[in-house]
Amino acid sequence: MSISESKRTGWSRRGLLRGGAAVAALAAMPGCAYAQGRTIRPGARINVAAIGAGGMGASNMTALTGENIVAYADPDLGRVDRSLRDGDGVLRPERVGLKAAYDAAQHFTDYRKMLDERKDLDAVVIATPDHHHALAAKMAMERGLHVYVQKPLTYSVQESRMLLELSRKNPGLMTQMGNQGHSSDDGRRVVELIRGGAIGKVSEVHIWTNRPVWPQGVKKPDAVAPPATLDWELWLGGADVDWGYHRDYAHFNWRGWVPFGTGALGDMGAHLMDFPVWALELGLPTRVETKHTLWGGDDDPWDYKRPETLTSYPLSAITYYEFGKAKGGPVNLTWHDGGLAPPTIRGLPVDRIMEEEGGVVFIGDKGMLLHDTYGAKPTLIGEEAVARGAKIPQSLPRIRDGIKGHEQNWARAIRGEEAISNPFAVACDLNEAMLLGIVAMRAGGPIEYDGVAGRVTNLPEANALLARTYRSGWAI
Repeated sequence: MSISESKRTGWSRRGLLRGGAAVAALAAMPGCAYAQGRTIRPGARINVAAIGAGGMGASNMTALTGENIVAYADPDLGRVDRSLRDGDGVLRPERVGLKAAYDAAQHFTDYRKMLDERKDLDAVVIATPDHHHALAAKMAMERGLHVYVQKPLTYSVQESRMLLELSRKNPGLMTQMGNQGHSSDDGRRVVELIRGGAIGKVSEVHIWTNRPVWPQGVKKPDAVAPPATLDWELWLGGADVDWGYHRDYAHFNWRGWVPFGTGALGDMGAHLMDFPVWALELGLPTRVETKHTLWGGDDDPWDYKRPETLTSYPLSAITYYEFGKAKGGPVNLTWHDGGLAPPTIRGLPVDRIMEEEGGVVFIGDKGMLLHDTYGAKPTLIGEEAVARGAKIPQSLPRIRDGIKGHEQNWARAIRGEEAISNPFAVACDLNEAMLLGIVAMRAGGPIEYDGVAGRVTNLPEANALLARTYRSGWAI
């Protein structure tokens, strides 16, 4: 049973990690959307703010410069400005419009203050490190704001279920996870080919990625003074640790550090697991096991059950998923990261390779399908599979501008102009499946999972890993 079909339960127990209503969004019928008292009609501009305005946030907001960018919040305003420029400090041509919008907008370092003071907001884009995602999204949704949240949607399973429930209780809010491949034409063709039977019944999937491309499997460095432009305490936010600043954390390498990110799975799972979960209607896994290299730790790296010893995720991992309740029958999915990958497929076309960056192979009883990251370049393997695929018609709607239109799809859905691409009602199954791989890694052995109850059934102590704790002043 999928997350959208079952009642979710959260976990309030202190975690070992220190530190159908929403389906209405799918329809997004033409008409008016309502947020915080303001009617937004087709063609109107949305009052939007950014939470995390540099880095990926700057990319997201560049796609939204046609809206009213009225405010942004970031604990490092200096980095926001650097995100608009090239390595020589010259304004990047594609960011000219964003700079003008940012110059005119109100600037905050603390998004909590922005959400409290700006009563004119309709929507927010959240492009922070992972440990802020659920905190910021919950605050925004409780204020009646539409939310676009970068992937992974949340840091923990409990947070994912909480946001799903919020979206169900607020069906008028447009929610979108920022995995842009979900809006791509190629990715949607993958789903059509698999569901159309091009390779027959699929019971096995292999995924690989070259991530991490940041430090993992290493000890925590000694703290140094933060840059003058960075408010380190605000950057830490709800992370329940008292780590001092180091450039290996902010602003990109945070993905590999346990209190702040969710490693390679959290970074690329939303792009690579998306199409198997979608096409095969996998729902939630019933069993997950992770094999990996050493954790980064301050003490004994094998003592994985003591949170204080875990600083960074293992450098490489293989995660084995069993989806025992998938719609078309059980499916085994294997995830490889850190440079590990499945064997080369036999019978690949001479002009096709398994890209080192990452990809997905579906193995059916009548052929195989390979695609690259974001669903790109779907390739059927086997003459009969190719012939069957040529006869499968388009059945899914296409998103205007495809992979480049993911942010504007959200804006158009807010105005009632287009169906939303990947709302929380859809994204939460994928998000939870990804995060369960990290739970299995932390548990140190296979976990058996009851997706309806949201419980690990074979290792009761692992249920604490479904949640997290928060620093004082940041509790959800």
